[in-house]
Amino acid sequence: MNSTERHQLILEKLHQEGDLNVISLYKELKVSRVTIRKDLKLLEEKGLLFRTHGGATLKNPYTIDRPVNEKEKLQSAEKSKIGAAAARLIDDNDSIIIASGTTVLALAKKIQHKKNLTVITASLNVALELLQQPDIEVLQLGGILRKTSSSVTGPYAQSILTDFSCTKLFLGVDGIDLEFGLSTTSAMEAHLNRQMIEASQKVIVLSDSTKFGKRGFGKICGLDKVDRIITDAGISEYFVKQLENLGIEVTVV
Repeated sequence: MNSTERHQLILEKLHQEGDLNVISLYKELKVSRVTIRKDLKLLEEKGLLFRTHGGATLKNPYTIDRPVNEKEKLQSAEKSKIGAAAARLIDDNDSIIIASGTTVLALAKKIQHKKNLTVITASLNVALELLQQPDIEVLQLGGILRKTSSSVTGPYAQSILTDFSCTKLFLGVDGIDLEFGLSTTSAMEAHLNRQMIEASQKVIVLSDSTKFGKRGFGKICGLDKVDRIITDAGISEYFVKQLENLGIEVTVV
């Protein structure tokens, strides 16, 4: 099989499966890993695929930072369903952390009739939403204001979290990658998210299905830190199985 035939087969398999890895390709095509990597590099240069760590994909795996008002319009119906499912996990007398992002804002809009609930949040929009609930005590973190997400970041916000232990963290992300883990477009926000994880007994990730297979600039943590992921029906069966194999409970709405 010459290089042209290999390239054609790689592209056909990629369109069928969506993602490929180097190991399966070199075994099937009976060539070296170096040859496969060269093939993928050439096909990427032609704009036919995106290389990932250990393989290739048709989807651009890198996320970009968008203003919160723009992101709120994307997958809004899915985010609303995810938020409603997450709200059902909140109990009376809980002390929870709600991070930042449009999906966790959808959660805040669904929280109702909870007694003695304490919420720590980095999001200005979440805090404003919860002010309407008389039985919810809100602790707004302080720090450097990140305008694109209407949330705070920085060492001051991180230091406050060391004084608390919360039952649950509801975390929004920009990317979920099986190898890279959870990520966001902001390195400072990633640092704050890591401190939130340390301050929480259970980590629940709220993410619409477009975030899977994506990577943001700042790594938050590996998937071993995640207890549960709530997402929409657009997630692939492959991703669900891989996440469940890691011991993560996946809720699809």
